[in-house]
Amino acid sequence: MSEEAIDGLVTLQERMVNLIKQLNMPLVEVSMVIQNMISPMLETLNKHAIENEFELPERIIKQWPIEKPIHDEVKSSLAVDKILSVIDEERMDILETLVRVTMVETEMILLDGIAALRMWEHLARSQLANITSPGQLFSPIEMPDNW
Repeated sequence: MSEEAIDGLVTLQERMVNLIKQLNMPLVEVSMVIQNMISPMLETLNKHAIENEFELPERIIKQWPIEKPIHDEVKSSLAVDKILSVIDEERMDILETLVRVTMVETEMILLDGIAALRMWEHLARSQLANITSPGQLFSPIEMPDNW
């Protein structure tokens, strides 16, 4: 990986951490933004891989495994319509825009962008697996100190 690519990933990480902390973004909103970004990026990358006959790494294609799935009791009590009515779409748009602009500005290749977002996805999914009530979806996402 080139020095420019590493610098781009560091820039993306720093900006995401700072914005998420500044906006005090809930777990559910960060999760939704990440998932909404990975899906179309992965679709584009898959199409390119097929056209050019190369295989993508598993760490890019699939979600990274987590230790335990979300509690069934919590899963059954989640009302998607209610969650969607409470989320702050403007805050989510700001995060998505920041990620997109940073990827373009740093000329990040799609593979690196997806890998960076997979790391965030893993963090969010790990925290989602630990919630015990729907209200915890709206707790701020917790980032490790060295994140």
